[in-house]
This record gives sequence, structure tokens and C-alpha cells, in this order.
Amino acid sequence: MTRRLLLALLPLLDLGAASTDDDLAAIRKVLDRQVVDWNQKDLDGFCKGYWKSPKLVFQSGGERNDGWDAMRERYRKSYQASGKSMGTLVFQNLEVEQISADSALVRGGWHLTMPDDSTPHGLFTLIMRKFPEGWKIVHDHTSKA
Repeated sequence: MTRRLLLALLPLLDLGAASTDDDLAAIRKVLDRQVVDWNQKDLDGFCKGYWKSPKLVFQSGGERNDGWDAMRERYRKSYQASGKSMGTLVFQNLEVEQISADSALVRGGWHLTMPDDSTPHGLFTLIMRKFPEGWKIVHDHTSKA
């Protein structure tokens, strides 16, 4: 690892950072809001949990999408295009670990119940950052079982 990269990563590696109940509650509120918005078929509301930046990274299905617009379009094509359905979403086994005053790691599972009774599901790992407007997902790596 180069010294420059190590220095860039040091703020994210502040493993001694104490989690605050307020921060953990705020992070969970973002995720809870995403579930509510998804289940109301409000994709734009769901996407508000993500950092609206070209630097957002969303990885899934062996593909990487850079930027908020690309992430939203991927969700739209997968769940709102003609013949598609968003189903009903549940997040499971959430683990939130604050790794610095303004960053957190979130692990969990997702489970959809579709109108045809199929149940796609998988795991996700998120990196969230605290911005003046609140906690946002800056990196999402989602897998499907």
C-alpha cells in the first residue's frame, strides 16, 4: 500500500471512534425510510438515502455503476420498467458499525416478496457518510442469492 493511499484511508480507519446513539438512530432511520418508500413504490424517495453525487458507487450483479443517476437508472430498469415490479422489501439482520465520527459500515440482508410469490433475496454492505443534511449511502455492494 502506498503511503499516499494509507494517509487517505486513515480517517476511515478510526476504529476507536465511539458510536453515538443519535448517529446509530439516524442511520437506521435512513434505512427504515428506504423500506417505507420502496414499499410505497416511491423509487425517488428510496434513492434519497443515497449520496446524490457522481462519486457514489453502486456494485451489484458483477457490474459497477458510478454516480447517483446511474444507480437510480439501474433500479428503474430492474424494478419499474414495463413488466417489472418492485415487490415488498424487508431489510434483515442489520449491523451498523460506526467507524469514525462521520462514517459507518452497514451489513445486512434484503428480501423481496414479488406479486408472483417469488422471493429474491441477498446481502448488502454499505458505507455511509454523515453530511450536513444527514447520513447518506456513498457505497453500496449488493449481492443476490
